Amino acid sequence: MRTYGKIFTAVAALALAAGCGTGGGGGGGAGGGERFDERVTLIAGAAPGSGFDQTARAMQETIQKEKLARGAEVLNVPGASGTIALAQMPGKKGQADQLMATGLATISGVVTNGSKVGMEAVTPIAKLIGEADVIVVPADSPIKTFKDLVEEFKKDPKGVPIAAGSVGSGDHLFLGLLAKEVGVDPKQINYVAHSGGGEAVAAILGGKVKAGASGIGEFAEHIKSGKMRPLAVTSPQQDPMLPGVKTVKEQGYDVEFTNWRCVVAPAGLKPEDKKKVIDMITAMHGTQEWKNQLKEKGWSDEFMAGDEFAKWFATEEQNIRKTLDELGLAAS
Repeated sequence: MRTYGKIFTAVAALALAAGCGTGGGGGGGAGGGERFDERVTLIAGAAPGSGFDQTARAMQETIQKEKLARGAEVLNVPGASGTIALAQMPGKKGQADQLMATGLATISGVVTNGSKVGMEAVTPIAKLIGEADVIVVPADSPIKTFKDLVEEFKKDPKGVPIAAGSVGSGDHLFLGLLAKEVGVDPKQINYVAHSGGGEAVAAILGGKVKAGASGIGEFAEHIKSGKMRPLAVTSPQQDPMLPGVKTVKEQGYDVEFTNWRCVVAPAGLKPEDKKKVIDMITAMHGTQEWKNQLKEKGWSDEFMAGDEFAKWFATEEQNIRKTLDELGLAAS
C-alpha cells in the first residue's frame, strides 16, 4: 500500500489530537496568565494564498483578537517550499518574537532542494493542523474523472503538466507516491511548481496546465464557484468540505496523504522564552476563535506542543528523508 500514514510513523491522518508536552499550559489573554509581552512576526514561507500563508494569518487573527501578544504581523518570504524563509532563521537565533508557519513541505523542500540550512535552525513549538490535498481540473477540461487523468498520466507523464506547490512540497510528495503506485518514475512528473495557491490557481484557470494539486483550502472557493472540478481527495475518508468527492483510494489507487503544518521559532531560545512561546500558542489553540478558523478552512486539529512535538518532529524528519530518497526525489 502506498499509504503516507504507513510510510511515516505519525502523519497528520493518524496522529492523535494530543495535548501539549513540556512547556504547555498557561498563556496570556483568553488562556489565562500573562500574555506574550512582545509583538510577534509570523513568517509564512510561501506567497499569499498558500497553506503557510493561510496558517500564519489564522494565527495572526486569533492572537490579535484574543490579545495573546502585543500584536502580530505576517511576513511572506516565498519560495522553494519554505526553505528560503528557513535560510533566514539562523540570523534570528534566540529571537522568541520571530515565529514561522512551516511543516511537512519545508522538511521535504530541504531534502529535494539540497538546502544548506536545515531544520536544525529552528526550535519546534507546536503542530497545529492537518489538511488533505484535492486534485482538480478546469471546469471545461475534457478530463472528466480521476481515472481519466491517471490513464493519461501513465501514457505520457510529461504531457500532463500539473500545477502545485513548490518543488519538494507536500503536493510533490503525494504526486511522487501516486506515480510510484501506477508504475511511473516520479522523476518523470511534469511538476509545475508555484510558491503560492494564487499562482497555481491562475495557471489552472488559464489553461496553462492540465490539472492541479493542493490543499483543499486553497482551491475551495474556485470549486464552489464552479471554475474548477474536483476529481479526488487524498485523505483516508471523504472530506466534509467537498461532499461527494471520492478519495484516491476509493477510486482504486492505494495512496493516502494528509499534509500537516506547525509553528517553529529560531534555534537558541532561552528556556524561559521557549516556555512563553509554547504557552502563547497553547492558549491560542484553546480559544473559540481558533476553533472557528479550523472549521472555516476545513483543517483537522492536530495540536501537539512542547517536548512531545519536538520528539515527533525529529522522527518525522527522518522518515520524510527516507521516503523521498526511495522515490528518487532527494537531491544528490
